[in-house]
Amino acid sequence: MVDAEQSDLCRAHIVAAEMIHSLFLINNTGDIFLEKHWKSVISRSTPHHYLISVYRGKLFLLSVIQSEVPPLFVIEFLHRVADTIQDYFGECTENVIKDNVVIVYELLEEMLDNGFPLATESNVLKEMIRPPNILRSVVNTLTGSSNVGDTLPTGQLSNVPWRRVGVKYTNNEAYFDVIEEIDAIIDKSGTTVFAEIQGVIEACVRLSGMPDLTLSFMNPRLLDDVSFHPCVRFKRWEAEHVLSFIPPDGNFNLMTYHVNSQNLVAIPVYVKQNISFFDSGSCGRLDITIGPKQTMGKTVECLSVTIPMPKTVLNANLTATHGSYTFDLATKVLIWDIGKLNPQKLPNLKGTLSIQSGVPKPEENPSLSIGLKIQQLAISGLKVNRLDMYGEKYKPFKGVKYLTKAGKFLVRT
Repeated sequence: MVDAEQSDLCRAHIVAAEMIHSLFLINNTGDIFLEKHWKSVISRSTPHHYLISVYRGKLFLLSVIQSEVPPLFVIEFLHRVADTIQDYFGECTENVIKDNVVIVYELLEEMLDNGFPLATESNVLKEMIRPPNILRSVVNTLTGSSNVGDTLPTGQLSNVPWRRVGVKYTNNEAYFDVIEEIDAIIDKSGTTVFAEIQGVIEACVRLSGMPDLTLSFMNPRLLDDVSFHPCVRFKRWEAEHVLSFIPPDGNFNLMTYHVNSQNLVAIPVYVKQNISFFDSGSCGRLDITIGPKQTMGKTVECLSVTIPMPKTVLNANLTATHGSYTFDLATKVLIWDIGKLNPQKLPNLKGTLSIQSGVPKPEENPSLSIGLKIQQLAISGLKVNRLDMYGEKYKPFKGVKYLTKAGKFLVRT
C-alpha cells in the first residue's frame, strides 16, 4: 500500500493542472498528419490559445491550452505520449503512427480524460489496449473487434496506479542502468570552459506480487536537480537521500539528475589539436591527437571526432594512425571514427586541407565534436550502494550497470 503522501501528491498534481484541449502531430515539413480534440474541435489558427510543443524523432507534438498552465506538466505529458507510441510500436515516426492510427487514437482517448491525464503508465495501458500483433490484427479485421480490453485495469482501482495487481514471473529480476552524458566545452588551451552531467537511471523490473524496493547510493549528495518517477516516495528522499518505491512492471525511468558543479565533472579525454589555414596558397594543415585523461582505468570506446569544416574547404588529404576518416564534399563535414582508444598508442590524424583559391582564409577555425562511450563507469562518481526488497519472500536477481557517453562535447580550435 502506497503511503498517503503519494496519493495526496498525485491528487494535487491533477487538481493544479489545467485542461489540455487538443493535440496536433506535425512532421518535419510542417504538415499536420494527426490531430486529437478532447472537447470541441480547435481551429488550426489559434490566436487566443497557448501552444506547448516537444520535438521527438523528427516529429513535433503540439498541445493547445486554453489558459495558463505549468509548462513542464504539459511537456511531461507530451513525452509520455511519444514514449507510449514507441513502446507499443517500436518507434515514434509518422509512418508508424499512420499505420496504427486506430490504436493511437484509442491510446490518446485513455491517456487523457476530458483534457486531464488519466492513464499514462505503459503497463496499465497495455491492460486496456492490447499491443498489436499479426494474429490479433487478422482476427480484428475478420470479426470487427478492437484492441480495447473488456475490463478496467486492476492498477486503476488501487493506490498504485502504475502497477497492475497479480503480476507473476518464473524468474524475478530487477536491473538498473545508470547512464550519464557529459556536456562540455573545452577551449584551445585545454581548459574546461563549461561542464555538466545529465544522468538517468533506467530500470527493468520484472518482479512478482507487490514488491517494495529501497535503492541507496554511496554518495547521493553530489546530485542536483533530481526528478523522479511518480512511484518514488519524495519525503523519504528528502530525509534520507534513499529511493523508496513500489516499481511499475517492466521498463521505466526511475530518476533523472544533473551534476552542475564543474569541479565534480571529470573530463575523460584530452585533445591536442592544430588546425590552421594559410594566408598564401590554397591549403591548410590539420593535426589532432586524442588521449585518455580521467577514465578511472576504464576503456574509452566508440570514440569519434566530427568537424564541420568551412565551406571553402574543397577536400582533405589526411592519414589516420587509428580508425578511418570520411570527408563529405557536399556538407563539408569531416568524421574521424577511431573506435577503441589505446592508451599505449594514441590515435593521430594529420595532413593537408585543400582550400578554394582566390577567397580569403576562414575567419574562425571549426570546433571538434567528440563522441565516446565508457562502459561500467558513471563519470560523476555516483555508485549504487545496495538494493533491498520488502513485502515479498523470494530472492530476486539484481544487477546494476553504468555507462558514460558524450553529449554535447565540444573542443574549440
